[in-house]
Parts: sequence; C-alpha cells; structure tokens
Amino acid sequence: MRRNDKEIKDKSTIERILNDAQVCRIALCNDNKPYIVPMNFGFKDNYIYIHSACEGRKIDIIKENNNVCFEVDIKHELVKSDKTCNWGMKYYSVIGFGKARFINDNNKKKEILNIIMQKYSENTQKTFEYSDSTLNKTALIQIKIEHITGKKSGY
Repeated sequence: MRRNDKEIKDKSTIERILNDAQVCRIALCNDNKPYIVPMNFGFKDNYIYIHSACEGRKIDIIKENNNVCFEVDIKHELVKSDKTCNWGMKYYSVIGFGKARFINDNNKKKEILNIIMQKYSENTQKTFEYSDSTLNKTALIQIKIEHITGKKSGY
C-alpha cells in the first residue's frame, strides 16, 4: 500500500468493515476482460459467501477462472474544500483476493444462506427455511480469502 498511514492492520477492524458493509463488489476476469458486479454477501471464518442464479456471466467466468478480487467500503463522507482540487472522501475500505468455488451440497447451501440472511435480516433467528426448489436453482459461491488489506481515509 502506497500510503502506510492509511493502512488498517488490525484484523478485528477489517472484520468489522466486512460485517458492516452492505455491498461487496466482486471483480472477475475472462479472456483478459475485467468484469465487476455488486453483490449481497456474507462473511465468516475467512470466507466471503455470495449467491446467484445458476447461470449467467459471473457463473461462466468463475467456471473458467476462479480468481476473485473483492472490495467493500463503509462510512463514506464527501469532504468539501474552498480549493477545487482539495476535495476528498472519508471512508473505510477492504480489498481482498481469493479463490472461488461452487457449493453443491444442499445442507452446506443452507448454512451459507443462513450466514447471508443473518447479515441482512433484522430477525435474530439463526436459521431460515429454504425449499429444495430454491436450493436447486441457487448457486452458492465460497471465496476463500488468500490476501486482504484495509484502508481508511479521513478518520
């Protein structure tokens, strides 16, 4: 990282950012063409979890190249200035790299969907109900985090 003074080295702070973020941008590459998509996600035990329809561009790309870069950010605030080029942005962000793999076992799919649902649900229940037809038409993707960095600006 170019700006060491902005680097977040504390693992618990990086995990808090991952838990607080509402959107995870997943970056993929196929035939030397980048592709990025915002996703709902879950995070637990050094894994990012995403879900999708079983077909589509990101599914096709992951099948060909399972290398993934991801980014989340929180607490955005524009910082204005009287000088034109002195405007800035306050934020916390995390960028990471990992390998994606598809989860096909329906019991494991339920576990992963519960992680995602617990993140977004105001309901404090630990498990949710999923029909077999829903599980069969849902792709669950587990991204093992291999490298991760955090950055803060303005805080």
